[in-house]
Order: sequence, then structure tokens, then C-alpha cells
Amino acid sequence: MNRNEFEKRRRQLLRMVGPGGIAILPSAPTRTRSRDVEYRFRQDSDFYYLTGFAEPEAVAVLVPGRANGEFLLFCRENDPKREQWDGLRAGQRGAVENYGADDAFPIDDLDDILPGIMESCNRVYYTMGMYAEFDARMADWVNLLRSKLNRGVHSPQEFVALDHLLHDMRLFKSRDEISAMRKSVKVAVEAHKRAMKVTRPGLYEYQVEAEFSHEFRQNDAWASYSPIVGGGKNACILHYVENNSVLKDGDLLLIDAGCELDYYASDITRTFPVNGRFSPEQRALYEVVLEAQRAAIEKTVVGNHWNEPHDAAVLAITKGLRKLGLLDGTVARLVKDDAYRQYYMHRTGHWIGMDVHDVGDYKVGDEWRMLEAGMVTTVEPGIYTDNSRKVRKMFRNIGIRIEDDVVVTKNGPDVLSKGLVSDPDGIESLMNST
Repeated sequence: MNRNEFEKRRRQLLRMVGPGGIAILPSAPTRTRSRDVEYRFRQDSDFYYLTGFAEPEAVAVLVPGRANGEFLLFCRENDPKREQWDGLRAGQRGAVENYGADDAFPIDDLDDILPGIMESCNRVYYTMGMYAEFDARMADWVNLLRSKLNRGVHSPQEFVALDHLLHDMRLFKSRDEISAMRKSVKVAVEAHKRAMKVTRPGLYEYQVEAEFSHEFRQNDAWASYSPIVGGGKNACILHYVENNSVLKDGDLLLIDAGCELDYYASDITRTFPVNGRFSPEQRALYEVVLEAQRAAIEKTVVGNHWNEPHDAAVLAITKGLRKLGLLDGTVARLVKDDAYRQYYMHRTGHWIGMDVHDVGDYKVGDEWRMLEAGMVTTVEPGIYTDNSRKVRKMFRNIGIRIEDDVVVTKNGPDVLSKGLVSDPDGIESLMNST
């Protein structure tokens, strides 16, 4: 991401915080996987969104109108011995020269410096509840200032939820952000193509999953969430991640997998036959889901509210299930009674951006939020049948989901993942090509 993009974001937030305010953002903590082994560090999305700084043990501070600089960064000092073990550090000089900080201080000096800066502010913008340890430090600083009120020391009088401002900013993607998401989606699309081409009966789900790991790392990307690779009845488990069953001839394989590249996520799902050919029953159900997705994408436009794509998908799925004999009754009554939920139990989409399930309100008050240009959402209807007697035998144990990432634009929906085939004929052609 271009350095100017981070500067633009900080300027916008500084205007929103305004004179007399201070915004404080801690970096993500490191996490222990087991004993002395840590997970690969991934920066807090809000922190990275404003700074582009990917190191742990850092705090960003924005103080509108501060004479000695509005953007301060507390970070680790350069330490050749530690850097030999853990990697290079920007240090205070790098924080200024490479990340645009007006001033930078050692993270070990935070307790000595930050309360003095807070003293001159009336409002503190901070996201409480994210990191308990930092919450406690924040409380200590405020209590320290309040304990000195009788000596003329000023203490902030108001705490404001920073995420309310920041997450609304993040909901609207800039041109550079959309470009970053296109790159992430492109990598995921190629990974899905690899998976379709190698899949055959007798492979294990984890062997197909390995194709994603290969493609992601070849492009300096990481999985943005644990891939779901579910064959047969496993596809009916919405968050199936074991990925250790053998793929059987005649089953469908559902793969929900995306990657993160330059801190932007993709999220794509495709369902296809293990043997390269849909059975008539599989194709019939698949076409219902595909019709539902197309109907939902058509509603993902400026001026519609957030729930209209879901309503369109529900209507299409209800009609399709009724036509196939899986639901009985009038369409209007079936929709009103939520009869479809025994086969389609999740929402049709979610915001996506720096996080797979990205920030942003879905409602404003009691009303669904209106879709506006720059928002990005997934569109992912599905149908999942079980092995019960209420399901006609030919349709049992089938899980189908089709998911794409869609940008809301002034000119209609822009499907970022349109490069990955989704129609059944196209899927069969790709799987059987050499």
C-alpha cells in the first residue's frame, strides 16, 4: 500500500477527532501457540490501517493540532542482538523516515511520556475491550492524572469509542484498497483453479488443501482463514476444517478458501464434482444455488439496503427447493415461515476487506444500512441437505455454496472473483481440460 494512503487516512481521522482529542491505538500482542512457540505475528487491522507498521510492541498516538507533531509512534528500539534472533526493527529513526511519524519514542518510555500528552486533552478516543492488558494501562494513566487534580493537573473527561469512527472509515474502500483486493482475489482464483484440476476420487481433502498453500505462498500470500475442504456429507458442516477424509467418486467437494495479500483478504467458495461430472440431482440443486447467487448479486447495488441481496437469494432458493419437491406449500408462505432455513441457515454475505469478516455496521439504528459505492461484500448462498427421511434420497448429504467478492459501485456490482468459473458446464470443462 502506498505510504500516501496511510497519511490520507490519518488526516481524515485527525479531522474527525478534532482539537482537544487524542486517539490511542496499541499494536496486536504476540500470541503463544504452545509453550515457547509463537504464532506468526499479524498486526492489528486498525493499527495497520493507520500506520502501515507491522511490528509488535508499538502504540500509535494521534493528537490533532499538537505543535510538536500530530502522529507519534512508540516502538521498539534497534537492538542488534535481538534483531539477530527475531528480525530487523524500524527503531525510532525508521518510524519517522519510513512510516511518516512526526516523532517516535522507545516503547519502554510509554508510561513516562503518554500520560503527559493525555493531560492536555479533553477526549480520549480508544477501543476498549480489545486487549485487556492495555486496557489496564489506560486505566492506570487516567487514574494517575485524576489523582493529581488537586495539584492543577488536568485529566481527560470523556472517553469515545474509536472503533465507531475508524470502522466506518474502513467500510468504504479507496481505489488503492480495491486494487489490493483484486490482487488478493486473483491469487485465490488461481488456487481454486489448481484445486479443481487436481481433484479426483481417492485423494484426501488435505491433499487438495495443499494446492492452496502452494499457490498462496508462491505469491507471498497467506490463508486468510482456515480453508474448508469438505467432500460429500462434510460439505454440510458449515465450518468444517478437519479436511482429512478421502474423496469419493460421485460426491461433491465444497471448498471455501481465500488468502490475505498485503493485509487484504479474499473469500471464495466453489462446489464441484469429485469425478468431474455433476449427477442430474447435483446439477439441479447446484443450479438453484447459482440462480440465488445471481439474483443476490443483481441486488448488490447503490441505493438498495444491506438485506435486499439476502431476500433475493432466499426467494430464489425457496422457489427452487419447492420445484424440486424439497419444500411443500406456496412460495409466499414458505418464505414467511422461514421454511428454507432447514436447507439454508446462514446469511448471504458479510463485509470483507482487511479482515475476512470486516468491520462496519449492518444496521443504522433499527434499519438496514443502505449500500454505497466503495463497500465490498461477499455473496454466498448455499443449500445443505442431511440424511434424514424428510429429504428425498437422491438429494441427501449434498452441500453446495457459491461465494464471490463483490464491490458496490456507481455502475453496478463489480464481481472481483469473476475470473473463476461458477456455471456447471464451465466447471466440468475446466476439470476435464488437460
